[in-house]
Amino acid sequence: MRREVEYHWHVRELMARTGMRNSRDLVQPLRDRGITLSESQIYRIVAQDPERIAFKVLVALADIFQVEVNDLVTYTATDTRAQRPRKVAGSASEIPLIDAYRPVRAQVDRSGDDD
Repeated sequence: MRREVEYHWHVRELMARTGMRNSRDLVQPLRDRGITLSESQIYRIVAQDPERIAFKVLVALADIFQVEVNDLVTYTATDTRAQRPRKVAGSASEIPLIDAYRPVRAQVDRSGDDD
């Protein structure tokens, strides 16, 4: 059984609650905590759901907004069934081409002969 995990990144919402209007407002608070990122990197952290993030940055963001880490990101996990490719019985994809073109040995029926 596979698990499908989805997450939602809440940094933009937390910025709005604290009165921060754009990603540049995070530059100095992050620097105060020893994290130096470019404005474009900070913009990506704010505007997109990050695929991966340094733990120090995650903890610094929690400290800046005075929240727990689980307030920065929420997730849901659901069970999914693995989909098997379906085949139609007797379909061409089921029979290798080499087998489709091999001659079939003939059988002679001698029951009808008068000899």
